[in-house]
Amino acid sequence: LPRPWFSAFAKKPKTQEAEEGSSVVFEAETEKSDAKVKWQCNSKDIASDTKYVITADGNVHSLTIKAITKEDANSYAVIAGGSKVKFELKVISKPDAPAEAPASEAGTVNVEPAPAPPPTAPTGEGHDPRPAEGELLCGNITFVAKVNAESLLKKPSIKWFKGKWMDLASKSGKHLQLKESYDRNTKVYTFEMHLIAAKANFAGAYRCEVTSKDKFDSCNFNLTVHETCTNEGLDIRAAFRRTSTDGNEDSGELDFSTLLKKRAVHASTEPDLDVWDILRHAPASEYEKIAFQYGITDLRGMLKRLKKMKKEEKKSEAFLKKLDPAYQVSKGHKIKLAVEVANPDVEVKWLKNGQELQPTGRYIFESVGNMRYLTINHCSLADDAAYCCVVGEEKCTTELFVKEPPILIVKNLEDQMVMKGERVELECEVSEEGANVKWEKDGVELTRDESFKYRFKKDGCKHVLMINEATKEDCGHYKVKTNGGESMAEVMVQEKELEIYQSIADLTVKAKDQAVFKCEVSDENVRGTWYKNGVEVKPDARINTTHIGRIHKLTIDDVKPEDEGDYTFVPDGYAFNLSAKLNFLEVKIDYVPRQDPPKIHLDCMGRTSESTIVVVAGNKLRLDVPITGDPAPTVIWTKGEKVNRHQHALNLPSDAHRSEETGQVHVETTKGHCVFTIEGAEKQDEGVYSVVVRNPAGEDTADINVKVVDVPDPPQIPRILSVGEDSCVVEWDPPLFDGGQPIIGYVLERKKKKSYRWMRLNFDPYPETTYEAKRMIEGVPYEMRVYAVNSIGMSRHSPASQPFVPVAPTSEPTGLCVDDISDTSISLKWRPPERIGSAELEGYGVEYCKEGSKCSDEWIPAIQGLTERTSVIIRDLTTGDKLQFRVRAYNMAGPSPPATLAQHITIREIMQRPKIWLPRNLRQTLIKKVGDTVNIVIPFQGKPRPKVTWSKDGEPLNSAFASVRNSETDSILFIRKTERKHSGKYVLQVQIENVEDTATVTLQIVDLPGSPEALKIVDVWGFNVALEWKPPKDNGNCEITGYTIQKADKKTMEWYTIYEQYRRTHCVISDLIMGNEYVFRVFAINLVGLSPEPCNTFEPCVCVSSGIVYKPPTYKDPDFSEAPKFTHPLVNRSVVAGYNATLSCSVRGIPKPKVTWYKNKMDISNEAKYRMLSQQGVLTLEIRKPCLFDGGVYTCKAVNDSGEDSVECKLEVRRNNPQ
Repeated sequence: LPRPWFSAFAKKPKTQEAEEGSSVVFEAETEKSDAKVKWQCNSKDIASDTKYVITADGNVHSLTIKAITKEDANSYAVIAGGSKVKFELKVISKPDAPAEAPASEAGTVNVEPAPAPPPTAPTGEGHDPRPAEGELLCGNITFVAKVNAESLLKKPSIKWFKGKWMDLASKSGKHLQLKESYDRNTKVYTFEMHLIAAKANFAGAYRCEVTSKDKFDSCNFNLTVHETCTNEGLDIRAAFRRTSTDGNEDSGELDFSTLLKKRAVHASTEPDLDVWDILRHAPASEYEKIAFQYGITDLRGMLKRLKKMKKEEKKSEAFLKKLDPAYQVSKGHKIKLAVEVANPDVEVKWLKNGQELQPTGRYIFESVGNMRYLTINHCSLADDAAYCCVVGEEKCTTELFVKEPPILIVKNLEDQMVMKGERVELECEVSEEGANVKWEKDGVELTRDESFKYRFKKDGCKHVLMINEATKEDCGHYKVKTNGGESMAEVMVQEKELEIYQSIADLTVKAKDQAVFKCEVSDENVRGTWYKNGVEVKPDARINTTHIGRIHKLTIDDVKPEDEGDYTFVPDGYAFNLSAKLNFLEVKIDYVPRQDPPKIHLDCMGRTSESTIVVVAGNKLRLDVPITGDPAPTVIWTKGEKVNRHQHALNLPSDAHRSEETGQVHVETTKGHCVFTIEGAEKQDEGVYSVVVRNPAGEDTADINVKVVDVPDPPQIPRILSVGEDSCVVEWDPPLFDGGQPIIGYVLERKKKKSYRWMRLNFDPYPETTYEAKRMIEGVPYEMRVYAVNSIGMSRHSPASQPFVPVAPTSEPTGLCVDDISDTSISLKWRPPERIGSAELEGYGVEYCKEGSKCSDEWIPAIQGLTERTSVIIRDLTTGDKLQFRVRAYNMAGPSPPATLAQHITIREIMQRPKIWLPRNLRQTLIKKVGDTVNIVIPFQGKPRPKVTWSKDGEPLNSAFASVRNSETDSILFIRKTERKHSGKYVLQVQIENVEDTATVTLQIVDLPGSPEALKIVDVWGFNVALEWKPPKDNGNCEITGYTIQKADKKTMEWYTIYEQYRRTHCVISDLIMGNEYVFRVFAINLVGLSPEPCNTFEPCVCVSSGIVYKPPTYKDPDFSEAPKFTHPLVNRSVVAGYNATLSCSVRGIPKPKVTWYKNKMDISNEAKYRMLSQQGVLTLEIRKPCLFDGGVYTCKAVNDSGEDSVECKLEVRRNNPQ
């Protein structure tokens, strides 16, 4: 494919209008000043003459047309390289001539093809021609792209774009049509884009892309549209219209081009400014304003072109060598960033993501001469950042990319089997902390959704997938993936066993009574079916089934004898049932026509617990008292000492009854029965009910003890006693009222503060009032609430607890040790805890206690409050005390376990032998140039503070000679401007009493060497001259590393270097010109550089010509003959009969050997069945459709005058056995 097309013009000529008889100038500016430009009129080249004047000034080219006539109204073009720009000249008649009205019809503009690609472009499909730029006046225009398909196997695909991303294939319609055709003779595809009735918003940059397999080419072109109506008023709403209203993704872009074009009419008299020059010198914040001002609508194209424009790079004054654009390092390795500065004494700053770095164990700053180094040890992913070196106001930046090693799975997932509703935790362990992993279920990636179904937890190298309340849908294969491996486990969920909280009981009821079967199960979502004698019970007017929460009821009103039977409740989905029997009691009373005293027939009379009737609050209280007596007795009900009901004298026939209702109380008296009913019993209905029956024959009395029980009240608001990393301890007070039944236990729930979903923590009632809740996420706020449970049921929930955050104290600080100690102070240091957790570390507390005291009670704070540093100096201690120290880390959860010293420390300064730590670079001779600055820092140790002295060559160091500054830990030798006399051995001595230590530093100050001496010409012969000289007397205080020898012709006296770094003191100079006079000079070189002055020869050297007789050499013709030798032998083969077979080998030899083929030692050269080929030493024997008789030993023999060679192979021919 031809290479992608780029415009060669920085400024293009535009269509202009001119009057007859005037002159017009078209200007074009090329990107390169040496570009060749030619002008055309109607596709014909224009030469400079009296009509046309062509000029060029650097990269600005112009075409001037003089004495314009109507015939000059043509299409013009300017060509530079592979770019062609078309423009037009419109001729306007003079004012006295009648003006022609513009054509109202929209004509089609045929875009002329651009020049073909350069000859160096590879052949293949390409734009032939490419679409060129167009300009029209609200009419139609057609862009044509042709693709040469001679080397293509299939039709190429083409796409048309407007701007950068808008695909025009989806915009085809009334104003845009795409067409294509194919010429079989020329094998050229023609693709056309027709713009019909073009509008102002059609203007802009377009792009055509053609692709075919792995080949690609593209072409950019612009379209300019001028509106014809310019006299009407400016409609600002129409000018700021949107470019698309079809609802596609490109809709909504405001097009300012109309407004800009209309303003251009009023600004036509202003001089033509170079917008690119304005943009080149403007700040980036002004680009949009300038583009709006000068009518540039394609901002992306403008920025892209600005980026390509060459800018003069300002040479840095502070840096000689800057940082590379980017560096890459593997995780855990170290890297060294180097920069060379112009001033060796300047201080530099290193920044990481804009934050200044401080030297630590991981970041090491080095300064060696003009070089500045930043070394990063043990690189981690946190070091992947942008780094900057700042010198004064200048800076250079780079990016460091840390390559992460593959993450391996150390501990694989394990298969799990859980019950329905339980929590599932899949845990794996990877090779590195903080690594990213991906969880999948049955090949689908898992994410944290709004239902909080899946939770992901990281704890160091451990990664946990938690599934809350597992269901059958959670069964499957779960996989965890890293960039270095994967692990898979299977999760199986079984149905949870259904627990029976209350079973149904046998009932014995009388006619027209109500029978209620009631049961309670552990799952409120479980439904069930009622059966009578194995037949499903169908609800009707008398029979009703209810399901409220965990309670299932079967209610039978107005019981009849046929209702007697076995009733069963079967939960859906569970293989068990609950059964009970309904017994029908038929009471028969024989009538005795005589007076009997009244009698109450009850088995539960009295006030003992055994005779107490218990009823659940809200249920019906029914006291059915069998009575006898003749005549029918009068019944009086009382509660306590108060009459509860009016007296009922029931003198009714035996087949009648009477009733009275007052609110929820219902009293009914029938023959042989007196029924007292309370609908929806409440707590105040509890007590002792007395029933009195009277008739003329006497009376009888009975007491019935009724107890109303209910679910308990909610427990008191729970209190959080303590929190841990993923747990908390919660406590609560029992409910004020237990519902009349003892509390069985409690049920707890928790939820995240920002969530609405409560999660149950226990399914079985918990008997205590203190509970430890686990499996919470550290750092997430939670709330707790509690339910109370008795034999009746579960209470309402308690108020939610105060929000709390599970946070664990950090682990103890590590590495606690004594850094320094004196008579009244001690310095401690330690490292941060290994585990900090999600809560922010608030600081460290330091405490101490004296030996012999109870340290658990008498720890004294060593500092006020907390310190954020990992070291502390404790002062004002008593000399001789033995103290124990400990350090604890604090966060919002409280103090961590303490880190304690191994033993008590005596507060007394310990003498430390003096020791000098001589840096490695000072253990060898330190070389400096004359005038350099010397700053030598040597650390040492010793207690008490040692005495420090410097000496040079055995003499004490004078302060005027060099400056010395001493501290408790180091000594600095400083020389502001070195001289040769500063060279020598400097001895540092540190002494404590009679113990001392010394270190020697050798300083060598070097300078430029002197000039060599006694340069003379030893001999001259032919084109050669022999020189000799002596070394300089002054070697600059360092070794002479070589010499530089130069020559000059006496005529020109231009010096040329012959040898550099020449080690000897004599040399021979060759290749001189015969008859010329030469002078020579020699410079000495040492570590500093060349000597300031050379040593010259006193007299010139003249090369005298002498007669030379040329004796042509004699050569012996080489013998290239070589005996034949097979470089690749024949190989045994097994072929199928009926299919052509070939045997190949290769041979070399000079002259070309004669080749003969043999089968079983018989020459087969003349047999038609065989075909022998030889090409570039490769010999091939082709056997056409071999049969079984063609098998055997084949031999190839090569012979020439120098010898012969042969190879052989065995050919086996197998039968062709069809299937």
